[in-house]
Amino acid sequence: MNWSKLEGVLGYTFNNRDLLVRALTHRSYVNESNDTDKDNQRLEFLGDAVLGLVITELLFARHPDYTEGALSKLKSQLVCEPALATIAARIELGSYLRLGKGEESSGGREKASVLADAYEALLAAVHLDGGFESARRLIRSQHADPLQGITSPSTGLDAKSKLQEHLQRDSGVRPTYHILEATGPHHARRFSVSVSLGEEVLGVGEGSSKKEAQQAAAFAALHALNEAESTDD
Repeated sequence: MNWSKLEGVLGYTFNNRDLLVRALTHRSYVNESNDTDKDNQRLEFLGDAVLGLVITELLFARHPDYTEGALSKLKSQLVCEPALATIAARIELGSYLRLGKGEESSGGREKASVLADAYEALLAAVHLDGGFESARRLIRSQHADPLQGITSPSTGLDAKSKLQEHLQRDSGVRPTYHILEATGPHHARRFSVSVSLGEEVLGVGEGSSKKEAQQAAAFAALHALNEAESTDD
């Protein structure tokens, strides 16, 4: 892995690169190998908190007249899975992931959930390696465009809306969403949803709610469409 290239993209050089490696190690890699490295789940937990604090602080300062409810809506749009996966895809985080063979073959490098989790783990790694201010600077730089794009609680980083606009512009047809699977107990359901254009499946996503899974599927479809358009160019 060319870790130096990723550090260049991030604008941050690790003192302890093991933290960077762990942040990008999916649990499937640890489960399928004899590697003693830990996966990124604990880092993801910490990164979620660091990200939430920084985004809350930024929104609080930027919108002094907004109510708590309005600020919460804005925050949810900036830290949702599709939004984080979009940032992770932009910095090509998927190409640095250490995945097990099963996850690799199922398209793990492009899954919104995997990318979003890895991004949060990466933020935690920066926080542990260089302190809160280093993580804060990284978050501010990576979220600059999304922050500018959201000006009110009704404005969102809505992958479903973006996909619908894209498809209606190009084909005049609206996408359809189908629940593929619902697993887990009622208090911790997990949904798998596909998004299709006619008979063609454009993307599949997972989430803890139908809405979240639809957003993840839309993100996957947008990513695939953008990749195809880049190849055509």
